[in-house]
Amino acid sequence: MTETLIEVKNLYKLFGNNPKAYMPLVHEGLSKDEILARTGHTLGLRDINLSIGKGEIFVIMGLSGSGKSTLIRHFNRLIEPTEGSITIDGTDVMHLSKKELGAFRRHEMSMVFQRFGLFPHRTVLENVAYGLTVQKVGKSERNDRAREWLATVGLEGYEEQYPSQLSGGQQQRVGLARALCTDPKILLMDEAFSALDPLIRSGMQDQLIELQDKLHKTIVFITHDLDEALRLGDKIAILKDGALSQVGKPEDILLNPADDYVEAFVRDVNRARVLTVDVVMNPAIHRLTTANIDEALKQMRGWKGDYGYVFEGDEYRGTVTQEALEEVSGQTGSDRPDVYELAEEGPSLTPDTILQDALPATLESDYPVPVVCEEGKYQGTISKDDMVDILANSNAEDEDESEGKPEGKPEKTREKAETP
Repeated sequence: MTETLIEVKNLYKLFGNNPKAYMPLVHEGLSKDEILARTGHTLGLRDINLSIGKGEIFVIMGLSGSGKSTLIRHFNRLIEPTEGSITIDGTDVMHLSKKELGAFRRHEMSMVFQRFGLFPHRTVLENVAYGLTVQKVGKSERNDRAREWLATVGLEGYEEQYPSQLSGGQQQRVGLARALCTDPKILLMDEAFSALDPLIRSGMQDQLIELQDKLHKTIVFITHDLDEALRLGDKIAILKDGALSQVGKPEDILLNPADDYVEAFVRDVNRARVLTVDVVMNPAIHRLTTANIDEALKQMRGWKGDYGYVFEGDEYRGTVTQEALEEVSGQTGSDRPDVYELAEEGPSLTPDTILQDALPATLESDYPVPVVCEEGKYQGTISKDDMVDILANSNAEDEDESEGKPEGKPEKTREKAETP
């Protein structure tokens, strides 16, 4: 189980001259618009409760005005809450003194902004080393560390350039290197890639995933783009009018939206490009655990289906049918084959294969395709029927709505989501 690093409890933010006086209206359940009309105060956040795990990318998304940027700025107290608590790595951030808060911001967190936030009069090297300068790290050490991070993000050789001499993508790489240079526990990224062109944005997403595989930082990533959230997030929180609509893994959000607001977000997502095999696979069955023909037949007759998956240790050897086993079961002598020899080589998939890439193997196979992890452990199976069910589901929902049928997901889809 992932260790919790950030814990947010009962967090509220009401913007205005006298928020405390009007908090009872918030607790009574008045809407954001009603509170604004009656009090002139703007509800930023309503009863936010979140647990963010150590080393995960936690994406907070929503439309403009949903409260996502307001929320992320509470983590380092750039915005003070009206009510609630935020605990980070055991420290109650709300109780930090001004001096303690300054140290906390310098050492525990770094932030990457949408508009880069670079100093135009400083070189790239000086920009990246800036956080270490604030920490009073010696010039030689901070420059060495800054150079290392520039090389990590692919900007070696640009140390003496100025931000204006770089492209947008390069400037954002500088911003990312600067944020990582102080080795913070937590990286806050507020719409960090939103200002970039689509191709550059995709490249930055790739780089963030690559860096995270090595660094295992805790990243809180703000975006309004669901495709970006689904691609990057280990977990996703969706905000509407300052309140949480749903929190869950990407596949939970996609397959089981909690309300109409979330449903609208996920409706046009290409599931084949987002979901992976492990989300929809069935439990591991029909594994033959012997090389002996008679023992294999005995095992096979004990389950539904006239086929089995042959493994030699953890190595997948292929599929064998009951008919093939029965044809040689009466043979004796040294020429009698074993199960390994009868196995017909067939496709297998890894759990992290996206459905789009898994589709050809499942459509061409006469049997469900086994799912095997890199270590060889048999994880489950996925069939062409499973693929059709999950990929056709969104179209079926649209047809149901157009015909006035009740909303809801087919029961089979719900089962698939719960299988892992």
